Amino acid sequence: MTFDSTQLKFDQNGLIPAIVQDEKTGKVLMLAYMNEASIAKTLETKETWFYSRSRQELWNKGATSGNKQKVVRLSVDCDQDSLLVQVEPQGPACHTGATTCFYETVSEERPETRTVIHELVANIKDRKENPVEGAYTTYLFNEGIDKILKKVGEESAEVIIGAKNNDKQEVTWEISDLIYHTLVLMELLGVSLEDLKDELTKRHIQKQGDSNE
Repeated sequence: MTFDSTQLKFDQNGLIPAIVQDEKTGKVLMLAYMNEASIAKTLETKETWFYSRSRQELWNKGATSGNKQKVVRLSVDCDQDSLLVQVEPQGPACHTGATTCFYETVSEERPETRTVIHELVANIKDRKENPVEGAYTTYLFNEGIDKILKKVGEESAEVIIGAKNNDKQEVTWEISDLIYHTLVLMELLGVSLEDLKDELTKRHIQKQGDSNE
């Protein structure tokens, strides 16, 4: 990872705002400040380092709590005066224990849905590792792959029926059921969302390459 910090526009105190984002979910986790030294430490260690304006010293996120942030990507905006740090969080970002520091919603036109798939995957994983008597997901894992595959097949058929009926609501419902049961199957077989993203990305890049030939 190489980066020329001399091109950045630091403020009068030698600082630049850094927005930290969960690389997988896209959720904004926190806003902090960096200087040249903390940027260098971040690039060197592949962990987030910031500058504390109150203590006037560098600090490594998670050094005390263990909630470190593994840096996946560092980007600069078009004006060179702010940074976007995309990370794999090893725990909550906020000192309160919340996943993100931006947990107080002031205005909302509709509920946030961007991270629902990741939350569903986390819930399915938890049911597998911590079975709950009476829970449907626990039941599926207890029954095993044959039962899960049967449900995937049934829901696929229901999607087809809904589509043939040209019923948007029915298709939406049945695709949601199919996605859920597919995610259960993925968890059983150890296939992650990242595996799917990687495969789709490779296919997309391959198609782009083919179109340029």
